[in-house]
Amino acid sequence: MQVSKFFSISIFVLFSLQLFSQDQNNLLEQTLNKKIIEFENEFNFNKAYLFFKKKDWDSTLVYSMKQLNSNTNKEVSDYCHLFRGFSLIEKKLFKEAQAELKLISKNFILYQLVNKNLGLTSLELREFEKAIYYLKEAEKSPIKNNQDYRISIIYQNLGICYLHLNQFNEAEKYLFKSKILQEKENDNTSLIYLYMNIANLYYVQYKDKQAIPYFEKSYYLSKKIKDFDKKRDASLNMAVVEENRGNHKKALEYRKESEQWKDSLNNQSKIWAVADFEKKFAVAQKQKQIKVLEIENKLKDSQRNGLFFSAIGLLLIITGGVYLYAQKVKNSKIILLQKNKLDELNAAKDQLFSIVSHDLRSSVNALKTSNSKLSATLESKNYDELNQLIIQNSSIANGTYSLLDNLLHWALLQTKQLYFHKESVHLYSIIQQIEYNYKPLLLDKAITFENLVSKNIFLFVDLDSLKIVFRNLLDNAIKFSNQNGQIKFYTKEIDSEFCEIIIEDTGIGMSQNSIDELLQDNDLLSKKENSEIIGTGLGLQLCKQMIKKNGGTFFIESEINKGTKMIMTLPKTK
Repeated sequence: MQVSKFFSISIFVLFSLQLFSQDQNNLLEQTLNKKIIEFENEFNFNKAYLFFKKKDWDSTLVYSMKQLNSNTNKEVSDYCHLFRGFSLIEKKLFKEAQAELKLISKNFILYQLVNKNLGLTSLELREFEKAIYYLKEAEKSPIKNNQDYRISIIYQNLGICYLHLNQFNEAEKYLFKSKILQEKENDNTSLIYLYMNIANLYYVQYKDKQAIPYFEKSYYLSKKIKDFDKKRDASLNMAVVEENRGNHKKALEYRKESEQWKDSLNNQSKIWAVADFEKKFAVAQKQKQIKVLEIENKLKDSQRNGLFFSAIGLLLIITGGVYLYAQKVKNSKIILLQKNKLDELNAAKDQLFSIVSHDLRSSVNALKTSNSKLSATLESKNYDELNQLIIQNSSIANGTYSLLDNLLHWALLQTKQLYFHKESVHLYSIIQQIEYNYKPLLLDKAITFENLVSKNIFLFVDLDSLKIVFRNLLDNAIKFSNQNGQIKFYTKEIDSEFCEIIIEDTGIGMSQNSIDELLQDNDLLSKKENSEIIGTGLGLQLCKQMIKKNGGTFFIESEINKGTKMIMTLPKTK
């Protein structure tokens, strides 16, 4: 349990600094908005403040130093040192940050923020006695009823300092003072680590009965947030608690849960890595095309020069005429082909703009409306409604990102730029990975997911395009499923060469007319008459083309209010 103790404490210190860097700028902004007119002639000061608001820390450091080198006004210098101190903290240069903050005058109007920052940097540098001194100075001059300066966080960090110094009575006093305030503030993220630190305080004193309830509180509170990292920490702590109790079966369940959240974090990182690889691959392909065109141009130039210098007299005129005529015919054919291709691409582009613009405009308008409500809710401090609006914003953003991602792959397919490499893949593992990616959405709607695919099936397909197909189909199944619904993947072996894969949900279903519209064969996307219900069909259009590229077939079975079956056949590995 000793390992868990230091793990949770070190995480909270980082969390405290993050809160401080976000909140303190609001207080600074309120003060500086009154001062900026007074110092309007100080060009470098204004530039430093502009970059500080944009969180461009390097530029803030540059312009604040230029101002310090040319300034004689002490108040402006204090603000510049404050900018530099905050910027260095964001860059994790804590000793340098301390040096800048100590140059600020004691009569500076925001000196309580300076003391708070000095305390947190000392805590990061494990200078606990110094941290206690500065945090107590900050405690003496609190700003009441102000979110920019939370005394509960100061109490919590004081408790952490005393805990590191093994002064348990003082640590307990400050941690519980913080607990009283934070439970009123209803900040679940802060409370998770506060409960962990209180539990560690008792655990290192072998007061297991007092420690365990706080580990349990931290664990149950972590279920209310969507931060995988914090869910993992809470699960891991509970695993260690159960191991110390001797309940190894329960401890194993918690460790599996912790690994599940860890896998979810890793999957998010892999998605970004794949996107970066695809971007680099596309750039490399373009560079190769440019080099090929350069070589072709050089070859054509050499041919023309050779003919020009080798031809003489009448032979030169005849040969030149024939050559020029042939070149003209060839160029005309190339121009005609290019024109037809360009017309086709323009038609695809125009249809894309027509179809997708409405969806994007609706999403952006919904996000704009939700943000307006969010601003109003912040003023009224209605945290329940605020949480719902944040979840709604996240859902809108995810939907818009999914639409744009499908749009990108569809465009690559139309322009024949999407790379396909068929290989043998294990179907059960792919579906398991897709399930991990969509675990938060499944949990949010309490949907039961079942992977009933045989573990012995291997398909001979392009892995990336198969993932895109499964992601789109699962995303649709979640979108059109009700709360507490059910989604399952299962297979039927047709013969030795092909396998039938079914994605079945218990959602709202669709009519036969909708199915016919979605399955209509067309290289270009077409607007559906009831798109407000079923969407533009871009995702399914993409799925159909990718399944076809992999040598498979796709069809749909559905009834209104009785769910939907998405059925595809794909080749097995021989």
